Amino acid sequence: MGECCKRISLSASFGHREYIVLFQVMFQLVRILGYTSNNRTKIPAMFTFGDSIIDPGNNNHLQTLAKCNFPPYGKDFIGHQPTGRFSNGKLATDFLVSGFGIKELLPPYLWEHLSPEDLLTGVSFASGACGYDPITSALSNVISMTGQLRLFGEYKERLKAIAGEERAEYIVSESLYLACTGTDDIVNTYFATPFRNTHYDIPSYVDFLVSKAKEFLRQLRQMGAKKIWFGGIPPIGCVPSQRTLVGGILRECEPRRNEAAQLFNSRMQNTISELGNEESFRGTILVYVDIYNILLDLIQRPYAYGFEESTRGCCGTGLIEVTFLCNSITATTCPDETKFVFWDSFHPTEKAYKIIADYILSTYKQTLS
Repeated sequence: MGECCKRISLSASFGHREYIVLFQVMFQLVRILGYTSNNRTKIPAMFTFGDSIIDPGNNNHLQTLAKCNFPPYGKDFIGHQPTGRFSNGKLATDFLVSGFGIKELLPPYLWEHLSPEDLLTGVSFASGACGYDPITSALSNVISMTGQLRLFGEYKERLKAIAGEERAEYIVSESLYLACTGTDDIVNTYFATPFRNTHYDIPSYVDFLVSKAKEFLRQLRQMGAKKIWFGGIPPIGCVPSQRTLVGGILRECEPRRNEAAQLFNSRMQNTISELGNEESFRGTILVYVDIYNILLDLIQRPYAYGFEESTRGCCGTGLIEVTFLCNSITATTCPDETKFVFWDSFHPTEKAYKIIADYILSTYKQTLS
């Protein structure tokens, strides 16, 4: 491993199952003692790029069906109001930004009420239903990953106007960047439409996605990012909607979707190692963040984390409702969402996001020191 770039793939030396077991012990301690954190790692701001699992409301400002700025979304958020977050409350990125001691919530960049302080401490450019494949974003009329980078470029100019060039450069270079998308590429673009599966088999389509992700990371680095976390794809074949649609009469996890996610994750870990050897990534912290195994563990062992249901969502029947199908007119909600891993048929509950965020902080925060 070259000294010029700090890159980490924890799974290379220690199995995922061992990490999950260790995390389970830590999770029990957290429940008893409470989780506290400060900003010792000197992260001035946090920026995110990706899809609905980290979109805090950018899609509210788009002409798209991929939005959730209506009840019952947000029922457990501050003020019990929908914000555009695809959950009943906070997202994992909200818990991450507070875990770093930066601020309580990570706001959407397109929010019309952004304050100068919001811009100084980070925003999210994520757009629900986007992907690395440009067709994915076009299908839902949302902001592509390239479009999110354009917004970041616009943000940098606004930052200079507020903070001055020297401080702006410091914020851009020392902040944490998180990219996480790809589920809609697999579920919607590849498996649900003929646009790609008539020309690609799963391995070749994954290679296409990896090439696009690699291009994104290079562009992000060129724009000044030096501390980058790259989130993998979760076990998408096990989310409630996919169990219902393609999991058979028993609603089991659909293996091909999970295999595609695992293949992407494996190849991205190799790609991140390769990028670390490039001259353009000298001095960069580039880390692969595994979210596949922690979410899979919540699904397979819900009772270990205080859940009772992991195959259905809390909204409506929990089988298919997501976005506009999860609404206050036609869909009721479960009596206790803290017993559910999933809020709707696609996205986790606030409680599940908190567990995932705690796992990420306990496992990967050390990479920024």
